[in-house]
Amino acid sequence: MFGYFGPEGTFTHQALLTLSREPARSFASIGAALDAVREGAVEASMVPLENSVEGGVSASLDALGDLELAPLRIVREVLIPVSFDLAARPGTELGQVRRVITHPHAAAQVRHWLATTIPRAQVVERGSTAAAAKTVSDPSSGFDAAVCAPVASRHYGLEVLAHDIADNAEAVTRFVLVSRPGELPAQTGADKTSMVVYLRHDEPGALLAILQQFAVRGVNLCRIESRPTRTTLGSYSFSIDAEGHLEDARMAETLLGLKRICKHVIFLGSYPRADAKPPTVRAGGKNADYRNAQEWLAELRGAMTTRAPGSTSASKRHPSPTVSPSSS
Repeated sequence: MFGYFGPEGTFTHQALLTLSREPARSFASIGAALDAVREGAVEASMVPLENSVEGGVSASLDALGDLELAPLRIVREVLIPVSFDLAARPGTELGQVRRVITHPHAAAQVRHWLATTIPRAQVVERGSTAAAAKTVSDPSSGFDAAVCAPVASRHYGLEVLAHDIADNAEAVTRFVLVSRPGELPAQTGADKTSMVVYLRHDEPGALLAILQQFAVRGVNLCRIESRPTRTTLGSYSFSIDAEGHLEDARMAETLLGLKRICKHVIFLGSYPRADAKPPTVRAGGKNADYRNAQEWLAELRGAMTTRAPGSTSASKRHPSPTVSPSSS
């Protein structure tokens, strides 16, 4: 059974339905959905990771990058276009809306529309968009309307006062399916690898040293985001998505480089890109290029250690010419 950040009718639920129509278990928080995976209560859980407008989802990033928690792996990603309704109980008119409830990320994505359309309405940020719709369906809740997904307004019997109210019509949210560590998804040629890296020392050039591990091997970053380590003020880790799979030699070499210079590296998995976009691999970056270089190095090492019996060094066979003082 799969799990998801719920309740039923959230965008996260919609993302899971694109992969599986089997019965799934909803959880009240992202942390609870991921803990259920760690405990074996569900096979995997779907959680939101980032939004094209608001950026990373802190609860997901922190739960995946926590050194004190059992490791998890991202095995799939799903992209869902964002569409919001302003929904209310039947009989409510737009001019009667005084209190609106929604999720913080949704509030940020409809802020301009709300401010210009119902400027006197109070907006309360809480829970999820589906939970907001459920709350508004109760006449005693004290809320007049919810900003929610269309599926949630239908599920909870609300009427749509306004449809597609997002300030950015191109907004997309990225969701990831997270499981316990196991066999990686097969390499497709259009993959991502996710990780969290911790600086060994806070010093000038520390972040540059991390970025150089990717740059010198031609590995392109899809996302990099700093997160506080929650130890001391000014201490940060970096959540990173990069193009490529662990089976790509350039990615494997990058991870080895990071392991050498970083205090901690949390590998979060290699998995297919939702947009199926293959990376641009520059000259020298293909697996065959790495194999050829390794074979060449092996030949050099073999030539250095294998010599015919009685052979002498080049310096003895061809002594350097000497110059007498009188010739200078």
